[in-house]
Amino acid sequence: MNGKKAIGLVEFKSIAMGLVAADNMIKTANVDVIEATVLCPGKYILLISGDVGSVQSAVDRGVNDFAENVIDSFVLANVHDDVFPALNGATPIDELESLGVIETFSVASAIVAADASAKAAAVELLEVRIARGMGGKSFVLMTGDVGAVTAAVEAGAASVREDGFLVSTAVIPNPDPKLWEMTV
Repeated sequence: MNGKKAIGLVEFKSIAMGLVAADNMIKTANVDVIEATVLCPGKYILLISGDVGSVQSAVDRGVNDFAENVIDSFVLANVHDDVFPALNGATPIDELESLGVIETFSVASAIVAADASAKAAAVELLEVRIARGMGGKSFVLMTGDVGAVTAAVEAGAASVREDGFLVSTAVIPNPDPKLWEMTV
């Protein structure tokens, strides 16, 4: 993450207002844009990085000035290193172990759940798939021994359950290799 200490995201229900908000957020503080894109179904996200104060200021601006268009948001200080390759779906599978899944209603909640999972137990984050072609839903895939995956899924789910963004979770102790081929 090039020495950056935090990431933040705001997910908007309007593309037009998301673009306006993103412009204001970027102008508010010295942040780097990781991703700014349109997602299904007609949502817009801005994912940024920087020092904690700058990211917090930018996210606060987006959330406060465009509250009626915000679906979800977060600021994560000291984000787990495994989150970034998982966002790109670029984590190689070294060993086929148990498979954990956390399904959410928003992009922000999936990233928060992935970070909480990776920090809670010794798992490998495989992918954080964000709302592309899934009606706005997102999901996290992880692997490791069944105990670690169970603990990680529970921690990730707990991190988003209270806000109402958790759809479902699953732990598959010994997935068939054909499932691995289809899934990741």
